[in-house]
Amino acid sequence: MLVHSKSGRWAAWGLFGLLLLPLFALPLLVVVAASFSTHWSGALPSGPTTANYAAAVRGESLRALTTSLITAVAASLLALTVGTWAALAGAALRKRGRRLLDALFMLPVAVPSVVVGLAVLVAFSRPPVLLNGTGWIVVLAHTVLVTAFAHQSVSAAIVRLDPGYEQAAASLGARPAYVLWRVRLPLLLPSLTAAAGLSFALSMGELSATMMLYPPDWMPLPVRIFTATDRGSLFSGSAVAVVLMATTLLVLLAVSRVRTRASYR
Repeated sequence: MLVHSKSGRWAAWGLFGLLLLPLFALPLLVVVAASFSTHWSGALPSGPTTANYAAAVRGESLRALTTSLITAVAASLLALTVGTWAALAGAALRKRGRRLLDALFMLPVAVPSVVVGLAVLVAFSRPPVLLNGTGWIVVLAHTVLVTAFAHQSVSAAIVRLDPGYEQAAASLGARPAYVLWRVRLPLLLPSLTAAAGLSFALSMGELSATMMLYPPDWMPLPVRIFTATDRGSLFSGSAVAVVLMATTLLVLLAVSRVRTRASYR
């Protein structure tokens, strides 16, 4: 912390606590408390129970969790592939070309996600590419939304790469494809795993575009949470939300371990 006096550090930590608790931690703690409750008693939930979790890990909720995991993994892999390819290609462009490419990839983020959902729905509801009514249209929308973050993450990592490694490999007779696969991509591996984790987390929590696109047999978990709370099932919806948070955090922890190992290679 960039505060040198002891009193200043205590004041900074106190301000951090005052901002963190009411804005971030307290709402999440209330959701966790509601997931173990049956009714409200004043300002806080009460009536301890674990029945909400019994329903959150089976039946429709379990299918929705599986759907979210499949969607997030597929969208993350597609976004990482497209974003990395575009970042590598953009590194060879001039400054104006890189700016144009960055603007193109950031466009879906600059507009509301519901607009992206509508655009995908209109574009892929007729032949020759008819995806409406399938789970692929949800995967495609999530890919469009998260590719920008993968592209930006990899682009920033490419700028920081030391060109000496590639130049040394090329001077020893390595072909461009060999330099890419054995030198450049391994150096980018920590950033690639970070981009994959970010894309996965964003896809797991995406709701607005998904609401416009999902077919009845492909309902991701955020939609399940929304429909449960919309029907008034606040406590069961809170349990499903906690399951969503826990699953996302576990995957991110696993990705973080992979990234840490990649950094030491």
